Amino acid sequence: MQRRTLAVLGSIGASLLAAATAAVVSAPAADAALTSNWYASAPYLMPFDNSPPDPIPVMAATGQKAFQLAFILAPNGGGCTPTWDGTRAVSADTEAANLISRIRANGGDVSVSIGGYGGTKLGQTCGTPAATAAAYQQVVTKYALKAIDFDLEEPEYENAAAVHNELGAAQILQRDNPGLYVSVTTAGTAAGTGWFGQQMLNDAKGLGFTPANYSIMPFDGGFNGGSSQISALEAFHSILMTTFGWSSDTAYAHEGVSMMNGRSDAGEYFRQADFQAVLDYATGHRLARYTYWSVNRDRQCADPNQSTTSGTCSSVPQTAWEFTKYTARFAGATPPTTPPSTPPSSSPTPPGGCSAPAWNSGTAYTGGSLVSYNGHTWKAQWWTQGETPGTAGVWLDQGTCTGTPSSPPPGGQCTAPAWVAATAYNGGAVVSYGGHKWTAKWWTQGDIPGNNGQGVWTDNGPC
Repeated sequence: MQRRTLAVLGSIGASLLAAATAAVVSAPAADAALTSNWYASAPYLMPFDNSPPDPIPVMAATGQKAFQLAFILAPNGGGCTPTWDGTRAVSADTEAANLISRIRANGGDVSVSIGGYGGTKLGQTCGTPAATAAAYQQVVTKYALKAIDFDLEEPEYENAAAVHNELGAAQILQRDNPGLYVSVTTAGTAAGTGWFGQQMLNDAKGLGFTPANYSIMPFDGGFNGGSSQISALEAFHSILMTTFGWSSDTAYAHEGVSMMNGRSDAGEYFRQADFQAVLDYATGHRLARYTYWSVNRDRQCADPNQSTTSGTCSSVPQTAWEFTKYTARFAGATPPTTPPSTPPSSSPTPPGGCSAPAWNSGTAYTGGSLVSYNGHTWKAQWWTQGETPGTAGVWLDQGTCTGTPSSPPPGGQCTAPAWVAATAYNGGAVVSYGGHKWTAKWWTQGDIPGNNGQGVWTDNGPC
């Protein structure tokens, strides 16, 4: 899972860092504790890299309650103390602590993932399972964790001693923290998992260690689409039965899947229909876990269908947070069908018309875009899609307005067909989008009118 090779587009956003002061995070109240199905569905979210979204609007838009914060590593300079991404000491952290507190205050919770692709892992530097466990215990205690994920990948994946330290640490944490939900994530292949994955399972068997689940990552290995992922999961199911002597039902009950949404590092594509196919398989066979990397990518790129992989968008046409709705469904939730609305303003409405076009959840807006919503004009601070004005920090309130937004000029209306992302248009094609009429300059598909770097669409004005 080459999740650490993607371009980092900046540190954590201001919306995630509101007045962080707490050094230790309180556990969720007992009556608000989440059941294990939420930790089993928690999608990965990088709180410090890849333009992190504010998870609170994501929760409201999807029904998802838990997130997998990633990644805990050894310090870049060496040592046996936990850090975020090798650079931020957990002992001194206030930013992640504040984020976790906000998620919990909104009825959610987090698991924390250790490892990931690249970087130096604590299993490589701590020397023994006990020392490795002591380092991870600092993370569990600091954030009052109910769940933790061991993501065993390169470069420790091929280091038997390091993997043994990680598995031994996981076993110790499970023993010393009753009720702690422990998952193990590792590479997937068409055969289920590779030679090193099999050695990891053999080591776990020798230790007598059984986590809540073993999850494979069926991507970046010649996969393409949901059917290839399901085939790999079936192969891994057979490996679990053979390795541990489990029955078919027991193997499924300890098996999970961790996917990548949209375009993978290797140029594979996993679209919404693929996520649905794997979800149907996972629920039908009662798999223990269904997750993906990452929420940071669960939004449409300014130019969808691009031929590169981004750390901040999926590279396929989608609505914002659409892939997170699949994990919420796995947990048993029914995602909202429409974005939450903002209550009407009680402020007096001064004269002035709502001349900006009405906000549309399916429209991608660039920084500086103006929209009308709930009797107010709003200005986007940066790229956004699906984030409701008044509930997301991306929108700045420009004050109240009256009238119907985007009223058509006298004698005109949007008679051109609506733009469709999947339709291929030739030069001269006319569409309507966002209350405007647009003409294609040349062949195009998936380029959003008014929001593509090639400038393929000519704005013919409001309609």
